[in-house]
Amino acid sequence: MEVLERWFGADEGWERVATADQRRRDVQWAVVAFVIAAIGVELIRAAGGMEEEQLGVGWQYAAVLSGSLLVAFRRVAPVTVMLLAAAHFVVAGQLMPVTMSSLPMQLLAFFLFFSGIAWAQDRRAVAYATLAVLLVMALWLAWWFALGSGLDTIRESLGEDVLARTGPVGPVTALLLYVVLSNLIYFGFAIGLGLVAWRGALQRHRADDLLLTTQEQGGRLRDQAVVAERLRIARELHDVVAHHVSVMGVQAAAARRVLDRDPDAARASLGAIEQSSRDAVGQMRDLLGTLRSEDLEEPQARGEVGGPAGSGEPAVLPGPAAGGGPTDRAPQPTLAALTGLVEQATTPMCTVDLDVVESTAGAAGRVPTPVQLSAYRVVQEALANVRRHSTARHARVTVRIDEGTGRIELEVVDDGHPRWGTSGTGLGLRGMRERAQHLGGAVEAGPRAGVDGYRVRAWFPLEGRARREDPVTGVAVPDPAVSA
Repeated sequence: MEVLERWFGADEGWERVATADQRRRDVQWAVVAFVIAAIGVELIRAAGGMEEEQLGVGWQYAAVLSGSLLVAFRRVAPVTVMLLAAAHFVVAGQLMPVTMSSLPMQLLAFFLFFSGIAWAQDRRAVAYATLAVLLVMALWLAWWFALGSGLDTIRESLGEDVLARTGPVGPVTALLLYVVLSNLIYFGFAIGLGLVAWRGALQRHRADDLLLTTQEQGGRLRDQAVVAERLRIARELHDVVAHHVSVMGVQAAAARRVLDRDPDAARASLGAIEQSSRDAVGQMRDLLGTLRSEDLEEPQARGEVGGPAGSGEPAVLPGPAAGGGPTDRAPQPTLAALTGLVEQATTPMCTVDLDVVESTAGAAGRVPTPVQLSAYRVVQEALANVRRHSTARHARVTVRIDEGTGRIELEVVDDGHPRWGTSGTGLGLRGMRERAQHLGGAVEAGPRAGVDGYRVRAWFPLEGRARREDPVTGVAVPDPAVSA
């Protein structure tokens, strides 16, 4: 029985529900079924086939009408309609065999059996109802052949000449087997097509659910992308503002201290303040210009193109500051810009040195752009923290690019002590770690061991994505789930 229930879908936990429009159409189809069945009965009558029918015209039309009315409820109470159709088929077929043997009435009964299986909501109930219908039909045929006038009718219809023929199967047996085969095909197709229709509806329901789930997930992913972009912009603004404002503050303090005794040094500090302010405004204008662009389409899709793909030339985006006209956007900082960053960070009170160690000549230029930008921002934030929170007189930036191991390392160390009353919010270190984790790297930060000062160390894979160990070979390979 479990196999029968599973075959009919009792374990699926889904109910097929008809819409109001479908129920209204069923009423219309009931009228159509009555008209067609009535025409069939009248054509048989005109051909003289109703002469042996025991009941009169009124009963014949009552059978046609009652069978057709069931069509109107085939999706409202499918199991009940199927059982009533079976009872109607047996009772009316016994009383009015000619009427019920007409093709329209046979197709009507077939359609009602099919509808019960295709639309039943309780799949366990329809499985047992189908079994009951088949059992009733089998008993009815057995009774008609064994106890009724079925065999006598067959012999009379065949005649003595046919009955006298010999062969591997007798004429009566052959006709009995033909009747059984016809009923197996009749009910088998009704059951099979009903199950196919129900399974098809189930698959469409699942496809609709999958589409809805996909749309909901797409919405969540878009929201996550918006949040991620906001965090990225927040990190960029933090790095830009923190770096340049701290540079201006340190240079202003230096200019104030040496203004009387060393005007040239004060002039140099004021020049650094001017340049740092211009750089900050320019980078912030770039960010705001991106945020205020009218849409997020690719420049090529809008016809606003810069250099060829991969050429490094800046694309032309609409610039609000120019009234919607094109404005050139400078490329994002790279490792080559670290020299200027270190020069800006150097003040009369703190010198900063830069060392770039390459495994092969030109390795720094071959680092992917997202990795170069993140490396630049990490160094920028680390130097800003030195200026804000340390009494350091010297700091050193070391960059190591090793193409053999596929890794870039950054190290920023200073020789100072924490400056009293300058504890930060921690957002800078958090931003550095987020940048590194996004590209599959990591950041370590803390006091230096055994000597004065603070140390920030970061590393990234050169391909800009995390690496995982292949379960088969045991070799570290790029993880496609995390990329730049």
